[in-house]
Amino acid sequence: MPRAATNVYHFMPRFMPRCFFGLKLYPMAQIGFGKLAMLESQLRMNPDFLVVGAGVAGLRAAIELAEAGEVLVVAKDTLHESSSEYAQGGIAVALSDDDEVELHEQDTIAAGDGLCDRQAVHALVEQGPVAIQQLIEWGAAFDREGSRLAFTREGAHSRSRVLHAHGDSTGREIALTLYRKASSLPNVRFQSYAATTDLLMSQGSVCGAIVYDEATHECVPIYARAVLLATGSLGRIYLETTNPDIATGDGVAMAWRAGAEISDIEFVQFHPTALHIKGAPRFLLSEALRGEGAHLINSLGERFMGGYHPMGELAPRDVVSRAIVSELRATNAPHVFLDLTHRGCEFIRARFPRIYETCLRYGLDLGKEPAPVHPAAHYAMGGVHTDLEGHTSIHGLYAAGEVACTGVHGANRLASNSLLEGVVFGARAGAAMRESAALNASRKCVDAAEAVFPCTTEERVRRLAWDDCGIIRTGEQLESACKQLQSDRMTPYSSAGLSDYCLRNMHTIALLIARCAFARRESRGAHFRTDFPEKKQEFEKHSVVVKDHEVQFR
Repeated sequence: MPRAATNVYHFMPRFMPRCFFGLKLYPMAQIGFGKLAMLESQLRMNPDFLVVGAGVAGLRAAIELAEAGEVLVVAKDTLHESSSEYAQGGIAVALSDDDEVELHEQDTIAAGDGLCDRQAVHALVEQGPVAIQQLIEWGAAFDREGSRLAFTREGAHSRSRVLHAHGDSTGREIALTLYRKASSLPNVRFQSYAATTDLLMSQGSVCGAIVYDEATHECVPIYARAVLLATGSLGRIYLETTNPDIATGDGVAMAWRAGAEISDIEFVQFHPTALHIKGAPRFLLSEALRGEGAHLINSLGERFMGGYHPMGELAPRDVVSRAIVSELRATNAPHVFLDLTHRGCEFIRARFPRIYETCLRYGLDLGKEPAPVHPAAHYAMGGVHTDLEGHTSIHGLYAAGEVACTGVHGANRLASNSLLEGVVFGARAGAAMRESAALNASRKCVDAAEAVFPCTTEERVRRLAWDDCGIIRTGEQLESACKQLQSDRMTPYSSAGLSDYCLRNMHTIALLIARCAFARRESRGAHFRTDFPEKKQEFEKHSVVVKDHEVQFR
C-alpha cells in the first residue's frame, strides 16, 4: 500500500522547507501541550482555495490562484511522490521549425480514435508553446542541442516535437520548476496527509474536503471557497502498473460519491513496455526508447510490429499493447523484448540515464542485452467530467490533469500529451477558480456521509481488474466483474486506516470501469472487446455515469 506520512511535523519532502503556513516547525519535545494545541489549531486553517494533489496540474493551478487568496496544496504521501514524477517520455509541443500547431492537433485527434473533443484539443496545442516558454522562464532546463531545444519523436507523432529534461526525467523537472515557483508565492501553502477521503458538501455545492492524518488517526475537515481535484491516476487498481503506489483513483472516487459526472472511465491506456523482471517494479521503459530506434522482438528473436501496423514500433500505444499480448499468446512466453543494443552503451547512458541506471540495478545492461517487457496500466483517459475551464458538474468543484476528463485524449492519449495537459488545463482551472471566488464566499458545510468500506481484499480487486477489465476484454468477463464487485458487502469501520480508504476507492474505480466497459459494446482506442471487435457509430459518444444512475452515452 502507499507509504504514508508518519507525522506532519517531521515528515518532509526532500525539497520542502521546514515551515507550514508561516509557522516554524519545532521538534515535538520542545513544544509544550498548550503550544502544540495552538499549532494544531492554526494548521487546521480554512484556505480560500484547496488544491488536492501536488503534481503538475495542481501546482500550476496553485500558481494561478495565488493572487486571489490563500491557497492550500494538499499532497498524498509527499510532494515528490506523484505521477508527474514518473513521466519520462517528455512533453509534446509544436515549437520546432518543421512543426505546426495544426499538425499536433491532427495527430492528437487521430490517436483519440473518434472521441476527442476538438475544442479541448485546440486549446491544448494552441496554448502549449506559451506554456513551455513560461516554464523555461521559471527555470525549467529542457535538453538542448547547442542553444536550440532538442526535440524527439514518439509513437503516433508525425513530427519530432517531444521535449525532454535530463534525458528521461522530464516530469520531475517540470514538477520541481512549478514547486519552486509556487513555494515562492506568499499565499501558497503545502501540507502532506496520508489521504484525502471525502468532499464536504453544502446544499449541493462542494465547500471543502476531509483529510486523514495517519499519525493521529484523525479525519480533519478543511473548508474552502473552491476545491480543485488534481489527484492523478488510478493505475494501482491493476496488478501490473507503471504508476506509483499512491495512484488509487482517489479523486474520481471522491467526486463520484459526491454526485459528480464521471466520463470515459473505461478508457485505460496500457503502456506497452514496462520492465518485466522478477522482483523488480514495473518500471516504465519510455516510448522515447522506440523513438530512438528500439525494436520489439518476440521470444523467437523476430521483430513483429510490422505485421500489426504500418508505423511498426511507433504505432499508437493501444495497438502496440494488443500486439504484444497476441505475441505472448502465440509463443506462450512471459514477455517480449525491447532491443536498443545497436545504439550502444554510451548513447543509451547519455540519452536515458535514469532508465539505464535503474535497469543496471536489476542486472540488465540495455547496451548489451534487450530488456524483457510487458504491458502495464499507465494512464486514464477518462475521469471527472469537466469543461475546458475545469468546472465539474458540481458547483465549487474543479478538476485538472489526469483525474479530469476534458475529452482532450479521446479514446487513446497521444504520447507525451499528459504533461502538457497538466500544465495547460491546470492553469485554465486555476484561472476559472480565481474568477469565481467571490461567488463562493459561504463556508457553511454539512458533515460528510458515513463512510462504508468493502469487505474484500486489495489483491482480489486488482486481480479482477487485471483479468476482466484489462487490455483485451469480453462482455462475459465484464459482466462477471460487475456482479462480483456489486455483491461485496459494504460496512462502516469504527477505526478505518489508510489501507481501508485506499481500498474503498480502488473498489469504486474497478466497478466504474467494469460498468462503463460493459455498456460500451464496441472496440475503440484503448477499449477492446473480442465480442464487439469493431467501432460502431452509435458509440462515437462519451460515456457518463453518475451515482445511483445507469451509464449513459452522449
